[in-house]
Amino acid sequence: MTVLTTERLILRDWTDSPADLDRIFAIYSSDEVTRLLFAPGLPLTDPGQARERLGIWRDRHAHQAGRYGTWAIEVRDSGLVAGTLILKPLPGRDGVTATDDIEVGWHLHPDSWGHGYATEAARAVLAREFAAGAPEVYAVVSPGNQASMAVARRLGMTHVGQRTDWYGGEVLETFVRRADD
Repeated sequence: MTVLTTERLILRDWTDSPADLDRIFAIYSSDEVTRLLFAPGLPLTDPGQARERLGIWRDRHAHQAGRYGTWAIEVRDSGLVAGTLILKPLPGRDGVTATDDIEVGWHLHPDSWGHGYATEAARAVLAREFAAGAPEVYAVVSPGNQASMAVARRLGMTHVGQRTDWYGGEVLETFVRRADD
């Protein structure tokens, strides 16, 4: 199902098609991608784990009526899935319990870095989330992930320092954008 479209991109649900499962594996088995993520079970080491990852995402968002999700970022011209765009409540200090703080995030395959896809996809999702009434949205980034920090800044997000409020107390560079910014 298509969630949003932009000039160059289609944000859609990941499917269990062989092409989508292959791309999930390609993204989440890459050390370049996963070394800076705080998700258990990464990197993936077997292609069958892509289906499990998809199941986790579907379960996480099943009760959220489409407002939040873990979506494929598809490039319109080529049909290539560049990566994943995430919008979800941040997990608290216990790493599990959802907070009232909303996170936008992106994980792109290295072959799709440097094209502005993360910024374009996240900008569209932020606009939708603010239109739905969210007062603010966060991006949390592993220290040292300069590329993701640059995306957050391009989105007009303000760096508010390092925080340990979420993801089991991980130290994270925290960015926020308020609806009235």
